[in-house]
Amino acid sequence: MEAVNLLSSNRYTEKQIGYLFISVLVNSNSELIRLINNAIKNDLASRNPTFMGLALHCIANVGSREMAEAFAGEIPKILVAGDTMDSVKQSAALCLLRLYRTSPDLVPMGDWTSRVVHLLNDQHLGVVTAATSLITTLAQKNPEEFKTSVSLAVSRLSRIVTSASTDLQDYTYYFVPAPWLSVKLLRLLQCYPPPEDPAVRGRLTECLETILNKAQEPPKSKKVQHSNAKNAVLFEAISLIIHHDSEPNLLVRACNQLGQFLQHRETNLRYLALESMCTLASSEFSHEAVKTHIETVINALKTERDVSVRQRAVDLLYAMCDRSNAQQIVAEMLNYLETADYSIREEIVLKVAILAEKYAVDYTWYVDTILNLIRIAGDYVSEEVWYRVIQIVINRDDVQGYAAKTVFEALQAPACHENLVKVGGYILGEFGNLIAGDPRSSPLIQFNLLHSKFHLCSVPTRALLLSTYIKFVNLFPEIKTTIQDVLRSDSQLKNADVELQQRAVEYLRLSTIASTDILATVLEEMPPFPERESSILAKLKKKKGPGTVTDLEEIKKERSSDMNGSAEPASVNASAVSTPSPSADLLGLGAAPLTNSAPPPSSSGSLLVDVFSDSASAVAPLAPGSDDNFARFVCKNNGVLFENQLLQIGLKSEFRQNLGRMFIFYGNKTSTQFLNFTPTVICSDDLQPSLNLQTKPVDPTVDGGAQVQQVVNIECVSDFMEAPILNIQFRYGGTFQNLSVKLPITLNKFFQPTEMSSQDFFQRWKQLSNPKQEVQNIFKAKHPMDAEITKAKIIGFGSALLEEVDPNPANFVGAGIIHTKTTQIGCLLRLEPNLQAQMYRLTLRTSKEAVSQRLCELLSEQF
Repeated sequence: MEAVNLLSSNRYTEKQIGYLFISVLVNSNSELIRLINNAIKNDLASRNPTFMGLALHCIANVGSREMAEAFAGEIPKILVAGDTMDSVKQSAALCLLRLYRTSPDLVPMGDWTSRVVHLLNDQHLGVVTAATSLITTLAQKNPEEFKTSVSLAVSRLSRIVTSASTDLQDYTYYFVPAPWLSVKLLRLLQCYPPPEDPAVRGRLTECLETILNKAQEPPKSKKVQHSNAKNAVLFEAISLIIHHDSEPNLLVRACNQLGQFLQHRETNLRYLALESMCTLASSEFSHEAVKTHIETVINALKTERDVSVRQRAVDLLYAMCDRSNAQQIVAEMLNYLETADYSIREEIVLKVAILAEKYAVDYTWYVDTILNLIRIAGDYVSEEVWYRVIQIVINRDDVQGYAAKTVFEALQAPACHENLVKVGGYILGEFGNLIAGDPRSSPLIQFNLLHSKFHLCSVPTRALLLSTYIKFVNLFPEIKTTIQDVLRSDSQLKNADVELQQRAVEYLRLSTIASTDILATVLEEMPPFPERESSILAKLKKKKGPGTVTDLEEIKKERSSDMNGSAEPASVNASAVSTPSPSADLLGLGAAPLTNSAPPPSSSGSLLVDVFSDSASAVAPLAPGSDDNFARFVCKNNGVLFENQLLQIGLKSEFRQNLGRMFIFYGNKTSTQFLNFTPTVICSDDLQPSLNLQTKPVDPTVDGGAQVQQVVNIECVSDFMEAPILNIQFRYGGTFQNLSVKLPITLNKFFQPTEMSSQDFFQRWKQLSNPKQEVQNIFKAKHPMDAEITKAKIIGFGSALLEEVDPNPANFVGAGIIHTKTTQIGCLLRLEPNLQAQMYRLTLRTSKEAVSQRLCELLSEQF
């Protein structure tokens, strides 16, 4: 209470002690908070700059929600008032920044936002510095409100960069003019894409060129403070150049400048140079320039004493790798792996595996590389790595014989890592017959070699080897007796592990009673696995988090290919070898637990993402052309639903009775990351009781050129008229993007075709003769009246096309049943084309009027 009383004193020392006590010791839930707020209000209204400064410092130090509720509306007025002293403006800007970070929902956007931008033109650089910090944070969440700050920031930056150190004497730090303000302005500009105004863009380019030129000048001081300040501005300028990714000349110059730092005696500079070059390697303009430094980076990998710098060197080698240097880089990374720090071995293993697969022209090299990987660092080779090599060998006939021969030779080493035994067991079990003609690798020798490792392995590996043995029974009947003796032994039939015991019993019984044909059928060679994105890449992304560098060739490949062009679109979270195709799990029996439509907020600790994820924005209206694209999907399940300059949305869906599953593919067509990527499926109040939708979350960061997949499980509870809305919100280059499209989940998707004879059809047709059960529509043809196309559309609509049922052979007749959770609705349709008049008459009869009406509307739009 005494501290509160001191606040009302007119003496500076007493008021300062009171505020200091409150800032440090008073809890935000204190009963005295109301008295404290009143005292602060009095000081803010006093117009005494000293007292106002103390009050603002106290608000910022406490920073509680109560403080924000009391003063968030008052502080902006002080900040933009014309008669406010410069020192108070500084305090007000930083105080408002503190409140916005703690309670962004309580800081109202209003007229003051346009006025605070003009503080960037203030004569007092302290005010400009504080205002820049505030505007940068506000612009990250409300870029449209503050986009006028770009031209002002460029203008201010230009004046600082071109000024002599004597012009800004009070703000010059060791011959570097206003380095902190320069860094803040450059960070503000990274919230936005390159300026559209040619004059502003030209001026910004001049500023960045000047900063790069100054970096080449000899230092004006030998003190470390000078180089630190100079390099801080330089690295922030390079970050802006990389962010804009639009000026080839600047990108190459930035790369050359960073290359000079790679051999600098200062460890921090080498680290920052490697880190920045990793990002530069992803730009098509500077990728080749980065590659010229490959020898320097390899040398850093071998000689650098600091482990964190070596790790960045590994990252850079991974980022600069392409088909021209893949073998050299993989070889160097394998050499380094033998002496690498244990903390980064797993990451190097993943990167070597990814590069070997991605750039393998000759897959024998890929097999050799992975086996070397297992030999050098077997303990760090995760299941994803050896799963993937098996998947690739099975899918490629040209490498199967070589793989079998190579693993056979590798297994002859006295000490083999268990992962090598797993790979050897699997490959020899599938393709051991390809090398059995050589006396040195006869069937019995293959079996004895594998069985010699059996007692040294863990239970899962022994289980795999037992499966290999039964495969050998099919491949090599001549050693069947030997294998049966092993399976019959007490160590197998009476094994303490139930899995091994069960396998031994079942495999022994199978080999005893099954005929040769049955054995050949049961134990036939594994079919090719569906092509999908490597699960190793998914593991690396998960390990490294958002922002990992994507290869340029992969970006170009994904940009140029249609998302639904392949039978199995790529999945970012692709599972391991044993994962079935999505169609095999339509009912979701093997699916992971489902979550609500909205994905969880990003776990990233960056301020950018934290600020963005505070609250969702309003749903945008439907994108132009959404209805047309929606109509195209009524009679098909796969294709591109939406596409603009930034984003492509592809669909692949399947339905069975009242259940369905839809795979939505989001493709980033740019080279810039999408941040806070949030797709949400929205059902109206009328639709929710009729349609159950469950969506799996997607990664909130979508790398440039990358594609992510979202799975939607669908259950039709009852008939429905509307379609759900897919809303996508994300940040691109600091700009908020918000778009909505109709998701093509329509009633006809739950059609099951029904075959009927002519007699049955017309009998059922007469039963549905109630006027409320029939809907008819006569309409003009919108497309050429082609009989084959019409047949395909009726079948695509979901009904069976009944041939030779209608007396008029030119007419089309269909039948089917709409399946919902609560009921089944029979449906008959008849389409009568009039080629002369270019007209159609469509008649639908169902047991429910609303269903007839909806199906008629959907089908009429197709012709």
